[in-house]
Amino acid sequence: MDILTIRGLEKRFGDKKVLCGLDLTVPEGSIFGFVGRNGAGKTTTMKAVLGLMRPDGGEIFVAGERVSYGQTPTNRYIGYLPDVPEFYSFMTPREYLRLCGETMNMPRAEIEERSGELLELVGLGGERHRIRGFSRGMKQRLGIAQALLGQPKLLICDEPTSALDPIGRKEILDILLSVKDRTTVLFSTHILSDVERICTDAALLEGGRIAMQGSIEELKGIKRAESFKIEVLGGAETIAKAFPDAKAEPDGSIRFEGGEDKIFEVLDFIGKNRIPFSKIEREGASLESLFVEVAGK
Repeated sequence: MDILTIRGLEKRFGDKKVLCGLDLTVPEGSIFGFVGRNGAGKTTTMKAVLGLMRPDGGEIFVAGERVSYGQTPTNRYIGYLPDVPEFYSFMTPREYLRLCGETMNMPRAEIEERSGELLELVGLGGERHRIRGFSRGMKQRLGIAQALLGQPKLLICDEPTSALDPIGRKEILDILLSVKDRTTVLFSTHILSDVERICTDAALLEGGRIAMQGSIEELKGIKRAESFKIEVLGGAETIAKAFPDAKAEPDGSIRFEGGEDKIFEVLDFIGKNRIPFSKIEREGASLESLFVEVAGK
């Protein structure tokens, strides 16, 4: 079952058409990467899903219910972390979650229980300081706790790691990975390594449309690998003379472009010349190479 379905979504700002008939499906239980360059329309799409922006065309369904602009009963299924979350800086994390819970008319006992559980989950369980002194990463973690407070079926995060250092990015990705059994996660990003690290599915947004979508393995399978590396224990100069297109890598290996025929050709040469090697590795297609190829068309 798909937790989110978008059909033919269109949105124009003045004479610029940002979304041009976007179709997207997010499977329930997935960690879904919504990938596109800056300004591609990722945030616009998410605001339309939340009913915060009126689309010019198309339809959106969350948990099987249609989304209507300005009327947002479907948001009871959604937890949302914007790209720059705002907080009442004079509050502590627990005070802020208590306020959010009261706004959602949650029972007080449930608010206290959920707040404690979620603050532990995001690594803020022992934090007693006011939010005004929080780092960007701490605010992102608190934002995830707030988004999960109502036990949503769909957690939407808009560029949750884009402004963080490597440690902060890892912390946020680890949290998103840890909640996969609780909710479906949809997060937008232009950082392809984040998607490859934790996502089960992804879609590439380009030109206002979804250029490709599927599981990570399906997407990588679209473009067959046509290169391989060999780690030799000697004889690199001999190989370079025989294969002018071979490229020496910083790790000491030699890269070759080509498929099965080239592999057998190189192995035959190495065998005939008794050149020792320790490893041969075929390189798989990456999301980055796919994205660059699609974006460059």
